[in-house]
Amino acid sequence: MKIIVASYSKTGTKTLNAALRALGYDVYDFVENFWYLGDDWMRIMNNGGKVEDFKRMYKDVDVALDIPVYFFWEEIHQAFPDAKIILTLRDDESWCKSLDKQMEEMSSKSSPLYVLVQLMTYTGFRYYKWTTRAAEVCLGTRTKWFWQTVDKNGTIQKHVFRQHNVYVQQKAPKNKLLVYNLADGWEPLCKFLGKDVPDQVFPRMNVGATLVANMMAKHPVMKRMQKEFKISMGIISILMLYGCYKVFKGFTFHAEETTFMQKI
Repeated sequence: MKIIVASYSKTGTKTLNAALRALGYDVYDFVENFWYLGDDWMRIMNNGGKVEDFKRMYKDVDVALDIPVYFFWEEIHQAFPDAKIILTLRDDESWCKSLDKQMEEMSSKSSPLYVLVQLMTYTGFRYYKWTTRAAEVCLGTRTKWFWQTVDKNGTIQKHVFRQHNVYVQQKAPKNKLLVYNLADGWEPLCKFLGKDVPDQVFPRMNVGATLVANMMAKHPVMKRMQKEFKISMGIISILMLYGCYKVFKGFTFHAEETTFMQKI
């Protein structure tokens, strides 16, 4: 583990993900944390974790970020004391509004396919349980399946958000911490990491809460869910056709039996 991103979701973590990948790092974002380490994280979120757990989980990973990593940044740093820590900040009011917009994008009203693949596939349902638990632990939200309506308290969330950012700046070793404004681009990030500035424009990702659309179009795990969804729909269609056939046969048999009885 080389870098721990202690930033809350919706503080530019997708942009930072893209920037770190461009610099050559292997990054575990929240979907990778679910896919490769989901069982470990579920156990940690339910029962707590030990330093040895994080050492095993992230020994071959360069960067960990987003939910639920930021909530456990200190424990992960205990496992990897040489790792650098990055914290991106945002005004709490705009952060809360952005979080609301992101949750709205993940609802059945805005993204019905995103909700359906969680309802009707094995991988999707595992993903739903994992993300729901992570949101409960890290954001204090409760999701009402399956329409994805979310109970949340914005006032409490803003308090926790501010406390988290202050705590990271107080507790993280100063020589290993970068409090980073994404608007500053490559220079401070590359200087902190000892990397050359790449010859490309600094990325901007998930602008206007477009995360779900991008994931559904590009991410391998989401594509897997969509393939499973097609299989599920195929099986359901076959079962429905078979059911209709049985009903039709039963109706035909009943009609023939009635005709026969009338002839007798």
